[in-house]
Amino acid sequence: METETQRREVIAIRNLWAGYDREQVLEDINLSVYAGDFIGLIGPNGGGKTTLIRVLLGLLPPARGEVRIMGRPVQEGRRVIGYVPQVVEFDREFPISVWDVARMGRLGQRRLLQRYTAEDDALVAEALRQVELYDLRRRPIGELSGGQRQRVYIARALAAQPKILLLDEPTSSVDPQVSSGIYELLRQLNEQVTILLISHDMSAISTYVKTVGCLNRRLFYHGGQEITAEMLERAYQCPIDLIAHGVPHRVFAPHTQAALQEER
Repeated sequence: METETQRREVIAIRNLWAGYDREQVLEDINLSVYAGDFIGLIGPNGGGKTTLIRVLLGLLPPARGEVRIMGRPVQEGRRVIGYVPQVVEFDREFPISVWDVARMGRLGQRRLLQRYTAEDDALVAEALRQVELYDLRRRPIGELSGGQRQRVYIARALAAQPKILLLDEPTSSVDPQVSSGIYELLRQLNEQVTILLISHDMSAISTYVKTVGCLNRRLFYHGGQEITAEMLERAYQCPIDLIAHGVPHRVFAPHTQAALQEER
C-alpha cells in the first residue's frame, strides 16, 4: 500500500500569508495535497476559504510564502486545475445550450480564435456522459434544474482534462437530495482526479470526503475524516454544539442569556 511519502504531491502550500490591501486573511497556511486526495474544507464566512481559492487559481498573489501546483509556480500549474464556482450568474433567456457551456472548458486548451476540433468535441461528450447529461446536450441551460446546471459546470471543468478539481460550495443552491447525488458524482470522479472542496455542509463533508480541515485565517488539518469539537472550536473561535435535525446537520453557537436579551 502506498504511503504518503510515496504519493505525488500535487499542491504544496508553505507558510502562506495572503489578503487584501493591508489586511491578511490567510495566516501561515501549510497544506500538502496528494494525488487521489478528496479534501473538504469548512469554516466560517470571512475565514479565508474564497481567498485560498483565489490564490490557487493565480488570481491573488501571496503576500508571503509559496504555492506550487504539480511542482510548478501557480501561473503555470493552474492549467491542470478545473474550477467549479459557487454560483454562476446568467440570463436564463440567453439561448446557450448545455453543450456550448460544457465546451467552454476547452477554451484554455486552445490558441486564440482557433476552431474547436474533433478531439475537443470528444472530450466534451465524455465529460457530459460522466455527469449523466449527454442526452440533454442540446437543451438550453436555462431550462435545467439547479442540480443539473451544477453538473454542467462540473462537466465544463472536466472537459479541460484537469488533474485537480477545485470546488467552491458546489451544492449551496440545491436541495439535500440533489446535493447527495452531486457528492456521489464527486466520489466517483475522485477515482480519476484529486479534489479540494469548500463547503458549509458538514454532514456531506464528513460523509463523502477522505479528509477534512477547518479554515479560519489559519488552517486546522490533521489528515483525517473526523470533524472534532476541538477543530471546530479552534476554527470558529467559540464553543459550539453540533445539533442534528436529520440531514443536513446544523451548527449553532451557544446562546447566552445576554445574547438572548440582545436578540429581543
